[in-house]
Amino acid sequence: MVIKRWAQEVVNSALETFPAVALLGPRQIGKTTLARALEGSGAIATYLDLERPSDAAKLTDADSYLRGKSGGLVIIDEIQRKADLFPLLRGVIDEQRRTGNGNGAFLLLGSASLELVGAASESLAGRLAYVDLTSITPAESLSANISQEQTWLRGGFPNSLLAKSDPQSLQWREFFIRSFLDREVPMFAPRIPAETLSRLWQMVAHNSGGVLDSTSLSTSLGISGPTVSRYLDLLVDLGMVRLLRPWTTNVAKRVVKRPKVFIRDTGILHALLAIETMEELQGHPVIGHSFESLVVESLTTSLATNIRGTSWEVFYYRTHQGSEMDLVLVKGGVPKIAVEIKYSTSPKLTQGFRNSREDLGVAHTYVVYPGVERYPAGPGVEVISLIELQNIFHTM
Repeated sequence: MVIKRWAQEVVNSALETFPAVALLGPRQIGKTTLARALEGSGAIATYLDLERPSDAAKLTDADSYLRGKSGGLVIIDEIQRKADLFPLLRGVIDEQRRTGNGNGAFLLLGSASLELVGAASESLAGRLAYVDLTSITPAESLSANISQEQTWLRGGFPNSLLAKSDPQSLQWREFFIRSFLDREVPMFAPRIPAETLSRLWQMVAHNSGGVLDSTSLSTSLGISGPTVSRYLDLLVDLGMVRLLRPWTTNVAKRVVKRPKVFIRDTGILHALLAIETMEELQGHPVIGHSFESLVVESLTTSLATNIRGTSWEVFYYRTHQGSEMDLVLVKGGVPKIAVEIKYSTSPKLTQGFRNSREDLGVAHTYVVYPGVERYPAGPGVEVISLIELQNIFHTM
């Protein structure tokens, strides 16, 4: 089953502009599959997986080996295992630029660790573009006739989404979580206790879509506030958690200044909460926050893969007086579009919603709900489905 990933267009565009592109995302999110899709275009000269000893051995004399591949795209998978390649890549890239073979030379696949990004940025400044590969979204899975409901329940990791049954999907995600804690975390942060991180992850799952309360987390886990922040930063860095910043600029009212916290993949969210079926999800208190998590991640992905290359910043807005907007899209430092998320087939708009629109000064607001019909709900306000709004954001 082929699911067209919107990030593929971004990767192709970046390879036309930069000598190297880093495709970053969690393990098993589909980075290798996306990279291998380039093979059909005849662009790939070499694919190296640094977890395979035979491929790693080819880079014993990496300088000579990579210079010998000039003129074709070299894909290096699991690049975080050999971050010392970056200074060498700079020399190879600069030589290829001098001979007219500059752009589209290297596609680097790896996890988005701070160390990896820092090392790459320092060595390959001006030579490297970053593309994040996130979970498959409902609009993307629809291309393979997979329902929004299935994508919501199982999440967007391909092996989970395409499992033969809900129990098998949940089992895969449970194994993934254990592997992440036992394998990924020690690779990037060997001093972080896996058990403590697991408890933190589950606590965040219960509050996904809520305002971050570091003090409560610190007290419950028996660790300091700075330690909570460090652990959360790791989960953010490795693509498991999203911190959504509040919009505070040019607002006269007292606003909430703490970020909202989300489990990025709803399948992982449901696995952390032991939710196996849609029936269980529909009866669970987390369902509203789960739907919000799905919408926030899906729309953010749509904006990041915008085919026009338009740059948007995404925030939320909340005042101490009760006004709130779930997403605020900002361009050029000015709020342009607002999004409210309602898990209801007949969403009701509150006074807090109207006050938020006035505070932000946005001309247009979308209300995302589980239904499929699109209809106006007042001047400058439209009720709309998630998939339709994804398609709008992907192309605007």
